[in-house]
Amino acid sequence: MTTTSKFAKAALLASAVSAAIGIAATTANAAEGKEKCYGIALAGQNDCAAGPGTTCQGTSTVDYQGNAWKFVDAGTCVKYGADEMHALPDGRMGSLEPLERDLPM
Repeated sequence: MTTTSKFAKAALLASAVSAAIGIAATTANAAEGKEKCYGIALAGQNDCAAGPGTTCQGTSTVDYQGNAWKFVDAGTCVKYGADEMHALPDGRMGSLEPLERDLPM
């Protein structure tokens, strides 16, 4: 292996590690001042994994899927379904924990 080839591989590895660290930092910053709120996302609009059969963002298949979550401002999840500004249909409420309702078949 030539010196140039070794340098290129080292540079590529350093770049990959730097990118991974940057992604982790961005995710952490996005979550500051936020909380996961279950049962409020429309189908395909969840922020990340929504239980069995889903992988990550945008993979929920049912409106208000109980095990799908969205990031909301801290302290506001309990307002979903409790007031007109955060209205949800049919008496649904947001939850800080996964729910057993509206799960895909």
